[in-house]
Amino acid sequence: MPNFFERLFGKKEKKDQARAVAALDPDATVPLPQLPTTPPPDAQATVELPKRLTLGVAQDVGRVREHNEDVLLVFTGELAGLEAMPSLGLFVVADGMGGHSLGERASGIAARTVARAVLEQILPSLLADPQADTERPLLKDVMESAMTTANAAVVNNVPEGGTTLTCALVLGEQVILSHVGDSRAYIITSETFEQVTRDHSLVQRLKELGQITSDEAAVHPQRSVLYRAVGQGEGLEVDVISRRLAPGASLLLCSDGLWGPVPDHKILEVVRHAASPQAACEELIAAANAAGGPDNITAIMVQLPG
Repeated sequence: MPNFFERLFGKKEKKDQARAVAALDPDATVPLPQLPTTPPPDAQATVELPKRLTLGVAQDVGRVREHNEDVLLVFTGELAGLEAMPSLGLFVVADGMGGHSLGERASGIAARTVARAVLEQILPSLLADPQADTERPLLKDVMESAMTTANAAVVNNVPEGGTTLTCALVLGEQVILSHVGDSRAYIITSETFEQVTRDHSLVQRLKELGQITSDEAAVHPQRSVLYRAVGQGEGLEVDVISRRLAPGASLLLCSDGLWGPVPDHKILEVVRHAASPQAACEELIAAANAAGGPDNITAIMVQLPG
């Protein structure tokens, strides 16, 4: 029986099949999930539902700021049956900047625009007739072009504002991240804790050049200054990262209002001991506020089935 991607894209020449798989799996190194065999006509058809992502979402204005410039966006999709597809999730964190209402407008426009641009390109492919001869764009290209579209929307609508923008597209066990700024994405397993994104900040650059230490960076007066952000002009450079997530792994997206006051070892401790992703997000928000809550705080946590 063909696997999901063969049924989605239809059986064609081997060259076309390879192109179709690459469209939804840029690495294309791990076998894709197989569909259940079709039962005999006289037998009761039993189809296993796709294993769902477990989500946690939390946000707080913090203890210092008077209004919230962070934006989060969560979109999940599921299709069960003989034409089942892997679990789908799109997750976005944006941390606006610019003062007054500029930051919150910039982050809101960026989050909505990037999500719309991604979903408009991938949903038709995922929901199309498996026998249809439809061209499928590469997911890495989709994520990068969506960020460029969001950047143009912010430049045109909030010329004096800007925002970080960190997006994660999860399809089955694959995640494609697109990132600009200093919001972060972590991948956490029972054995590992990894910051996947790189901060586009002045202090991070100084650390990379060996001019300051991590302790000095934590208290540097310009630690919030970004050299790359959405809305700073045309020609945005976007980091795009593709990873295969292990069963049971967690993906954490957060703004610097969380990772700034809460050190990595504390984030790991909370995630490892929390009863659920939702509990983890709420405990992380509480930890950031307990550390002074100097900024708006946002956390999205996504756990794959084990």
